[in-house]
Amino acid sequence: MIHKNPLREQLQELLMSQRLAVLSTHHEGQPYTSLVAFAATANLSPIVFATPRTTRKFHNLKKDHRVALLVDNRSNTEKDFNEAIAATAIGVAQEVHEKESPELYELYLTKHPCLEGFVRSQSCAMLQVLVHKYLVVNHFQNVFQLKVVP
Repeated sequence: MIHKNPLREQLQELLMSQRLAVLSTHHEGQPYTSLVAFAATANLSPIVFATPRTTRKFHNLKKDHRVALLVDNRSNTEKDFNEAIAATAIGVAQEVHEKESPELYELYLTKHPCLEGFVRSQSCAMLQVLVHKYLVVNHFQNVFQLKVVP
């Protein structure tokens, strides 16, 4: 018998329905956030995103691979206090190459076909976040943790 995990299902639905996330890196102890287009695998790890190699976030990641990604479904209305869901993915980021991980490129480009020229440029890096755990908040104050098993 297969037992469904409602939190896992809610998280999968959130990650599949949203296109953008807030990436958090840091440099010398100072937090730095960036908006990134992302795609997540069905088993919740890894999450992939692309960025030019000249960006501050890329340089931050080269020095420290630890990251957090925030994904939410807010609508910027009052109903968000009861209905919005936010998930923070905590993990480590590493660069991946198309020859080694074509399925991650396909996953990303299926979700973001308009970014193909950007992703295929020599100046762009594809990164995967190997997620260790998620912190999920719903109904404004209910916090749940989901550990991801590799």
